[in-house]
Amino acid sequence: MTAVIEVNHLVKHFQPGKKEVVKAVNDVSFSIEAGICFGLLGPNGAGKTTTVEMLEGIVEPNSGSILYRGEPIGEAFKRDAGIMFQHTALQDYMTVIEALKMFGSFYEQTIPIEQLIEQCSLSEFLDRDTRKLSGGQKQRLLLAVALVNDPEVIFLDEPTTGLDPQARRNFWQLVDDIKSRGKTVVLTTHYMEEAKLLCDELVFMDHGKIIASGSPSELLSNRFNDVLIELPLNSIPDSLPVLAAHTIHRGDAHIDIVTTDIDQTLQHLLAHNVSLTGLEVRSRTLEDLFIDLTGQELRA
Repeated sequence: MTAVIEVNHLVKHFQPGKKEVVKAVNDVSFSIEAGICFGLLGPNGAGKTTTVEMLEGIVEPNSGSILYRGEPIGEAFKRDAGIMFQHTALQDYMTVIEALKMFGSFYEQTIPIEQLIEQCSLSEFLDRDTRKLSGGQKQRLLLAVALVNDPEVIFLDEPTTGLDPQARRNFWQLVDDIKSRGKTVVLTTHYMEEAKLLCDELVFMDHGKIIASGSPSELLSNRFNDVLIELPLNSIPDSLPVLAAHTIHRGDAHIDIVTTDIDQTLQHLLAHNVSLTGLEVRSRTLEDLFIDLTGQELRA
């Protein structure tokens, strides 16, 4: 497939103080193929937002290059890109339909407003003041704004933060619809389920560098060859001997037993009179991978 965006040895340093230099992005390279959803993941301060802002042309890199269809970012990219920021302030006292018309007036080529309304399910609140929209309604409007110029590449920065599960899943369907029309989506998110469902390719960043990349299934299969057995904490006696092949992580209400042999582990538990009531067996997830790659310490 053809690379829509190519990033080569991208570097961005900030110097908030006289001496301190923050290496926000430090020699990052990747490519994004046409028609996929590409996800940038990482903890707070990993450098993903700075990376995306450089891709969008908002922040200038210190060094490195960003190519759009083989050429430096220029007028073609500005015409072909749509951006949905994490936080967007809309004009007070403006209705939904007025917002769509205003943003549409900024471009020579636009999608018909009627098509945007249907695509983003806006028809029920077109005359509503944008200040009175629910979280899900506002995100659908902001997505419509990002799509108003019929972009080839759409940037979505934490698009479902703060949405309830129903609104989030509704938004995921909208993104799937965008992908089905051959558009390229660049997504940043902290929701690992969202990343697994939407993204064809993922890049994990931490401390300004790429620490893992690939498809969700490739990343999981390359990192893990085990499963988790979850049991209520009160089912496990403190004196339980642990086999060398097993790792037990104790939480507040349950434990996770990491094992490569489910049958042997269950036999071990039963042999020590451990109740299997409430037992759950699950495969590894992107959340497990995220923690495994970046650690469990709290980031600011």
